Amino acid sequence: MKKIGWLIFLAVLAFAGWLAWALLSPIQPSGQTFVLLRPGYSTHRIAAELKNAGVIRSERAFIVYRYLHHQRSLKAGEYLFEKPANVLDIQSRLAHGDVYFHTVVVPEGYTMFDIAHAIEAAGLGPANDFLKVAQSDTGLIADIAPGARSLEGYLFPDTYEFSRMMTMEDMAASMVKQFRQVAHQIGLIPNATPQPIMLRTSTPASIVPEENDVEHTVTMASIVEKETAVAEERPLVASVYYNRLAKHIALDADPSIIYAELLAGTYQGALHHADMSFSSPYNTYRNAGLPPGPIGNPGRSSLEAAMHPAQSDYFYFVADAQGHHRFAKTIEEHNKNVLAYRRAMRVR
Repeated sequence: MKKIGWLIFLAVLAFAGWLAWALLSPIQPSGQTFVLLRPGYSTHRIAAELKNAGVIRSERAFIVYRYLHHQRSLKAGEYLFEKPANVLDIQSRLAHGDVYFHTVVVPEGYTMFDIAHAIEAAGLGPANDFLKVAQSDTGLIADIAPGARSLEGYLFPDTYEFSRMMTMEDMAASMVKQFRQVAHQIGLIPNATPQPIMLRTSTPASIVPEENDVEHTVTMASIVEKETAVAEERPLVASVYYNRLAKHIALDADPSIIYAELLAGTYQGALHHADMSFSSPYNTYRNAGLPPGPIGNPGRSSLEAAMHPAQSDYFYFVADAQGHHRFAKTIEEHNKNVLAYRRAMRVR
């Protein structure tokens, strides 16, 4: 009996030593190692995923420790392992939900197509999956933009942190939420939370959109955003377009043609003279007035410029080869500015 007792004692001692080694001895991952633990995974499945990724030494040790210290549930998500860690460290991270977030940068003026590619580049899923949501999930803005054809214009430019547990709908909703917050801050919408849908009974009589005419304001802001990156010029650019609207002159905004071709899937990366006759309601050379919706996602200053345009007599503007624009009241003055721009570009 003594011999059996010693054998049992030695076996227990050996197991305890192995367990301590398996639990406490850290492992250095081979570079950046990502492990995706989906909702509903059992402890055995989690242990297997971690072992297969080379993050832990033993599935069994992981399960034993989890059985003995079952205080908090392990959170689903994507985890990044790049530093030495033992099982205790890893289980602590999983219990706290220390998941990895992918950074998605959305610059001012990005279209939904650009955003979709940024999301794909961040490793969050196919661009087409986001596009489908952006082109259909208009219920997110139905209370403020009941006529919207997509979420274009309402996916606010910002830097976002998304996890792979988030759906494309979640990501789009985050961007719309940010739009609402900024729009509320500048007085474009009355508050940042969704409101009951109000049917529009008439078109505003004024050329400059009224405070509650969100769709027209965002559409104008998207054109202004695309025309200039200089914040202080944006109210003047807005004034040019509002002046043209008031005189029923076509806006002739090149970015609207680019967007029309993006929607059609025909944009080749540059505009040519023949593109000016491209058949689309978004082509502001062929169609008077604003396009049917935004042609990009404007930032705060462009939204403010569309809400509060400068008071001017300008009807034209052209780049000056210095990153700014020259504004003109007459076509003769505008043509001179165009010639000056062309001369400056030839000198370069």
